[in-house]
Amino acid sequence: MTMAGNLRKVTGLGRVGGLRGMARLARRRARVDLSHPARSPLGSSVVNCVTYRDGARAPVGGDLVDTVERVRKSGHGFVWLGLHEPTNEEFAGIAELFDLHPLAVEDAVEAHQRPKVERYDETLFAVFKTVCYVEHEQLTATSEVVNTGEIMVFVGEDFVVTVRHGRHGSLGPLREDLESDRRQLAKGPSAVLHAIADHVVDDYLHVIDAVQADIDQVETDVFAENGARADPGRIYQLKRELLELKRAVVPLGRPLLDLAGRPMRVVDPEIQAYFRDVSDHLLRATEQIAAFDELLNSILQAHLAQVTVAQNADMRKITAWAAVIAVPTMVCGMYGMNFDHMPELHWRFGYPLVVGVISVVCLTLYRGFRRNGWL
Repeated sequence: MTMAGNLRKVTGLGRVGGLRGMARLARRRARVDLSHPARSPLGSSVVNCVTYRDGARAPVGGDLVDTVERVRKSGHGFVWLGLHEPTNEEFAGIAELFDLHPLAVEDAVEAHQRPKVERYDETLFAVFKTVCYVEHEQLTATSEVVNTGEIMVFVGEDFVVTVRHGRHGSLGPLREDLESDRRQLAKGPSAVLHAIADHVVDDYLHVIDAVQADIDQVETDVFAENGARADPGRIYQLKRELLELKRAVVPLGRPLLDLAGRPMRVVDPEIQAYFRDVSDHLLRATEQIAAFDELLNSILQAHLAQVTVAQNADMRKITAWAAVIAVPTMVCGMYGMNFDHMPELHWRFGYPLVVGVISVVCLTLYRGFRRNGWL
């Protein structure tokens, strides 16, 4: 049977016994981290399963069920199982093995959840919104700026189950960084939870820096010489994308405060200090998003004011030229009435005089409007 077949067997039977074969996968690819998106797309929701003891990877023997039982009997170490967009059938056996609450399982499979942290008996369930910046050559009224995904984390005393939704937010590099710090990883599953939270919040800050560059460009265009002609659709698009980012960042504030301050059995007290640091970084991200929102409102109002000023200037020019044109129109209209008894009609110098008067009056009006800035 192929490796892909082994993984489908693990996740597709919906029974604890259907999880057998995970150890064979681990033995075959012991040195490969499948959580990297560029490595071995196996067509299964399981991307990795590793056992850690005293902060280091432990050799896997037997299937996943035997490994979990061995960890629980020894009282040392934990299992980290990574999944990507599992179905109900694929997740059923894993939920039974780790005794996960049905409501949390439903949230993990369906996704589109609000960032939160919930406790179900001895299990902690956390939801994080992941974000990434979508590169674009030029911002338009339809450009996608922020793309979002989700990471659900189940944390118990001897296991961590991560469920990722979306094409970004791979935990492979995070796993490698965490494995390089054995002292931190030895603190148990809560160290993994902190690493994921820290990774997600750091991505928030990186995306915010990239969005700021777009806002700066829009601001420069609006206050340029022809700023009134700038496309207001770009400003609205940035506001919509900023709202998407806000929905991911702001709701996470309270869950991080709970992780940092409330005693939880599955969270090591030493790790709670690290959660306070993550909470501070999230507060910075929240404040920057609020500042960006206000700045975009100001830019939009400035753009509308520029459009109004430009329209007023155009109306002044039209009015001034209308006044200049009104003089010859009025004079020519009087002499176009074809009355017989008009003395100027038979005067030798009548025509030159009328033309001269019209020219002098129009030139006087033009210079007056020009001096006042209307033309």
